[in-house]
Amino acid sequence: MASKLAAFAKSNGVKFFLINFTDLCGIQRSKLVPAQAIADMEANGAGFAGFATHLDMTPAHPDMFAVPDPDSVVQLPWKPEVAWVASDLVMEGKPVEQAPRVVLKKALAAAAKAGFTFKTGVEAEFHLITSEGDGISDPADIAAKPCYDQQAVMRRYDVISEICEAMIGLGWGPYQNDHEDANGQFEMNWDYADALVTADRHAFFKFMVKSIAEKHGLRATFMPKPFMHLTGNGCHMHMSLWDKTGKKCVFLDKKGELGMSSTAYNFLGGMLAHAQGLCAITNPTVNSYKRINAPVTASGATWAPNTVSYGGNNRTHMVRIPDPGRFELRLADGAANPYLMTAAVLVAGLEGIEKKSDPGKRLDIDMYTEGHKARGAKRLPLYLLDAIRAFEKDKALGAALGTEFADAYVKIKTDEWNGYARFLTDWERVNTLDC
Repeated sequence: MASKLAAFAKSNGVKFFLINFTDLCGIQRSKLVPAQAIADMEANGAGFAGFATHLDMTPAHPDMFAVPDPDSVVQLPWKPEVAWVASDLVMEGKPVEQAPRVVLKKALAAAAKAGFTFKTGVEAEFHLITSEGDGISDPADIAAKPCYDQQAVMRRYDVISEICEAMIGLGWGPYQNDHEDANGQFEMNWDYADALVTADRHAFFKFMVKSIAEKHGLRATFMPKPFMHLTGNGCHMHMSLWDKTGKKCVFLDKKGELGMSSTAYNFLGGMLAHAQGLCAITNPTVNSYKRINAPVTASGATWAPNTVSYGGNNRTHMVRIPDPGRFELRLADGAANPYLMTAAVLVAGLEGIEKKSDPGKRLDIDMYTEGHKARGAKRLPLYLLDAIRAFEKDKALGAALGTEFADAYVKIKTDEWNGYARFLTDWERVNTLDC
């Protein structure tokens, strides 16, 4: 069989490929492969030692191979002699069940079996900070309410425009860029697509933003809460379920409440039922819980949820219904793994459809000021450890994602929490040194 990637290299002047995968902590791993060797890699994969990454493996495990998916290939706009390609992990001829992209493809296959396709879009927020990582890169960006600040976005025009032009060239359909609610924070939006395509693009977007920022002497971070007094970096996920042809939105019902079908509300019911366990995946770091449980920020609002609730076109809830036929999940943050986030939301929603889950009554209140009126509404986890325990307890969610993945994820994330717990902080020194 002719190599699609070799043909791509020849047609586009590509000299090297980054054969890429994302591990359980969201870290992107790659091998740089010369174009002359790509045909063999496309057939057999590039070899990795799984233990050297954030996967639940040991040095005794056999070679793990990253088999590139030619449909995902992207030529680097800022370095066109290199192309990036997402891959699926294989070991001894079988898929690595804990690999995030494999987990998502399994979830999408379950959706297809039920007669659905899943389409998503993301709002990936990030901060542009100094190359040393010690503060906002723009010393003039000090407004109390900097959102949509024209002067501030134009002072970073060189970076933002280069990223946007790259997306235009890649055919992603970017349609707006803005300065966000925190000083030094930005958001860039592009068209929704099939869920796997969006997840691959999301992974590449994070790599691209960081690379172009470095090119301009800056550093980009998607860290959920890099500055305690400022709004954190969310990753709002827009979603809709379609029929198997991808032409009819099954979430849409013009006669339904807010234009949503009963299927959509069942899907929502599934998301809400699994929300606390979902947090371990949508909010996967210690720092994540400084965003969703934050005090009021300098702008006057956190723009992050703290309760398992939904509303109409209301940004204070975990889930918003901004338009007929789609939901916006406002829970996830910038550290969310593009593949795992999508997979977890999908399997939770599919279970909701299967069980005809009732999401309960919509809350048309401001959850920041009137949340006390939401009697019986569950709070989101306060710490990563709480979320890990909720995920471990949610056997249905773990089984839908795969028990091998669930066990590996709990182990990796528990190790991460334990590492944090063993770290002595400045707060402890300041407050307990004289005890």
